Amino acid sequence: MFGSRSKQHVFKPTSYGYPRRSRRIPRWLVLMLTGVVLGAGGLLFLQTSYGPQRLTVEQSEQLHRDLNSANMEKQRLQTQVNQQTEELSQLKAQLQSQSDQLRQANEHVVTVNEDLQLFAAAMPPDPRGTSPGIRAASFANADGHLDYRFLVMQDEGKTDTFKGTVELVVSGVYPNGRSANIDLEPFDISLERYVHMRGRQELPAGFSARQATVRIKQDGGNRVNATRTLRVSR
Repeated sequence: MFGSRSKQHVFKPTSYGYPRRSRRIPRWLVLMLTGVVLGAGGLLFLQTSYGPQRLTVEQSEQLHRDLNSANMEKQRLQTQVNQQTEELSQLKAQLQSQSDQLRQANEHVVTVNEDLQLFAAAMPPDPRGTSPGIRAASFANADGHLDYRFLVMQDEGKTDTFKGTVELVVSGVYPNGRSANIDLEPFDISLERYVHMRGRQELPAGFSARQATVRIKQDGGNRVNATRTLRVSR
């Protein structure tokens, strides 16, 4: 009996009063913490290996400068676009105005042509009765030159274009009283229904024209197709 009693465990109070059993970290907490660590490590690995690289301070400043430069260039281009748009609007308005003026001019030309047709029909015929004929003419002395104007017409219904040469023969006197006939430089003429010839030719020094004769010859021939002689005004 004494031997069995000596093997019994004797209760010994601790310094805190009662003994405590050791506690371990729960397994679920360990698994959760492990998952968090692995997830954070994987995310860091992905960002480092495959994600966008982080910019350095110099790169960030350079990017900022480039962005400002791009914004300034955008503003400059936008200003140019606005100016060109304004210029285009002005050109369109100018073109519209010119189109209106051209339309009015065309209408005026039509009216003038109609008036000229009436005028041509009312003109008296050439006294010689030729076609083409010299329907009207005037000559004048002007500062040592002969100014001439004459109207040449073909009869209505003739559609062939007449091409020929105009010769001017001027008779007059020199200051000493000597008379002379002067052949002036010939020039070309071309007409369908009518043509108004107007110009000036130089006369010899001191020569005063008294009378002028117009002669019209067709190209390739020597026959005078139309002629008219009129006095020269002073």
